[in-house]
Amino acid sequence: MIEFQVLGQPATQGSKKVVPIYGKHGPIMKDGRVLTRAVEDNPQTAVWRQQVASAARIAYGGPLLLGPIALRLVFERPRPKGHFGSGKNASVVKSSAPDYPTSKPDSTKLTRAVEDSLTGVLWQDDSQVVEHHISKRWGLFFRVYVRVVPMGELTDPI
Repeated sequence: MIEFQVLGQPATQGSKKVVPIYGKHGPIMKDGRVLTRAVEDNPQTAVWRQQVASAARIAYGGPLLLGPIALRLVFERPRPKGHFGSGKNASVVKSSAPDYPTSKPDSTKLTRAVEDSLTGVLWQDDSQVVEHHISKRWGLFFRVYVRVVPMGELTDPI
């Protein structure tokens, strides 16, 4: 089992956007069409993926995992100030505050960024992940807890 956490605001990996490829004199053309490339829609994704990969390398220095993998991700984020009382109750969560963060970003886009970060670092390909346990919850700050379990080592559900 490999466990680690990454501090910082997670970035989503969702859609990609297509942008022209530019040369010295503007967009590069071929056969009357502008050449394009696909880039991440979210500019923070690349930095977040590097942070995740770095934390994984610190936690695990072995060979790439082979075979099926179970993945547990817990994304935490701080509660908004509006969830707390005021004055002497500034540290008390209001009874009307939600128990879980149900607003964006969605957990699948957060998961996609982590999985792609770990490809070539912990496993050969994220298609090896056959079991997911993903949750979002309130915490003191932004972070993600990551647990990777090769299915051959799995004795209890994660």
